[in-house]
Amino acid sequence: MDNFNQQYAQYKPVEASFSTAEVRKFLLHVYNWMTMGLAVTGVVAFGVYVSGVGRIFLHTPFLFYGLLIVQFIVVIAMSAAINKMPSFVAVGAFFLYAFLTGLTFSILFYLYTSGSISYTFIICSAMFASVSVFGYITKMNLAGVGTFMMMGLFGLIIASIVNFFLESSTLYWLISYAGVLIFVGLTAWDTQRIKKMAAQTTFESEEGKKAAIMGALTLYLDFINMFLLLLRIMGSRR
Repeated sequence: MDNFNQQYAQYKPVEASFSTAEVRKFLLHVYNWMTMGLAVTGVVAFGVYVSGVGRIFLHTPFLFYGLLIVQFIVVIAMSAAINKMPSFVAVGAFFLYAFLTGLTFSILFYLYTSGSISYTFIICSAMFASVSVFGYITKMNLAGVGTFMMMGLFGLIIASIVNFFLESSTLYWLISYAGVLIFVGLTAWDTQRIKKMAAQTTFESEEGKKAAIMGALTLYLDFINMFLLLLRIMGSRR
């Protein structure tokens, strides 16, 4: 999502003369898109599980990892072409990603009990909401925190790849706990960046609609990654 991150850099500090109502309106659309994306993911995941189709992904690793690759391609393509595509295409791409995520998330119901998935989701929602509110109201500049967390994220990815081969239980738990902290920090940082961006654009414009979708995607990714890591820590295996 480099293009979107670069767009953040051009926004100056919020001026007092700018209507906070406009900022809140923009952020409301961001959170609405994000919530709808999560709803699509949840409904698709549970529906695929109940239908039994999820067993195909569970027992066919090639297909499952193929879907993960397609998800990655959708995010990269959406980020790279966001400035060229119409806003309705961006909306479609976002919901396509949410749908694909729902397909892959269906296997979670085979790995963890439904109860543990439910209470982990509730805890994740509470954590996300609290941290996002902090990112919105704080007067601190979280740019330094965000940079540090991005470095930590790259380290987390490398450690996860290494542990795929090592299969170390100690490293597994270290990655899980560190990952939660990293995405907590990223959520606060991303919220603050989206707030700054909202202060110099309006949702009614074409650019504003696309910016809101990309903001929703950013927070959506923060949420689902935080959820997955919390599930690794708190989830009860079947």
